[in-house]
Amino acid sequence: MISTRIFPLTSLLMTAAIFGFFYAWVCSTMWGLDAADPAVAIKAMQAMNASVRNAVFFPAFFLTPVVLAITAGLLVRSGGRGAAIWFALAASVYLAGGLGVTVIVNVPMNEALALAAVPETAEAANQLWQAYSGRWQDWNQIRTAASGLSVVLTGFGLLKIT
Repeated sequence: MISTRIFPLTSLLMTAAIFGFFYAWVCSTMWGLDAADPAVAIKAMQAMNASVRNAVFFPAFFLTPVVLAITAGLLVRSGGRGAAIWFALAASVYLAGGLGVTVIVNVPMNEALALAAVPETAEAANQLWQAYSGRWQDWNQIRTAASGLSVVLTGFGLLKIT
């Protein structure tokens, strides 16, 4: 059945895409912003947060758990319960640790930063950036780890497909 081949591969692609997105923030974007002038970092983060709401980002962020769940369901129907469990676990881990953390923690932080006027003094800008960046990065590492684990679980599911 073609869907039991296409959906697992699509699941892998989508979990890898969202993991890569979060991972890039860990190992480059936030380090670069932390090295920049805090006022510049605040403006840049405000712009990036506004730009991420787009049709390219949407499928990987919102549809990954849906595709993983569909994959699990298709595999159960085709007799691949062993593989289906891994895809269902991947969906659960991403839903809670990736999408859930983002919606509950990172998005509210981003929205608060978006409403903040960039302080005029370097000291005030530094205080605002330091209060935001460290906490945001801690939570981003959690969603990165959860997304990475989802990729691994998806890989295990692929290995179980016969």
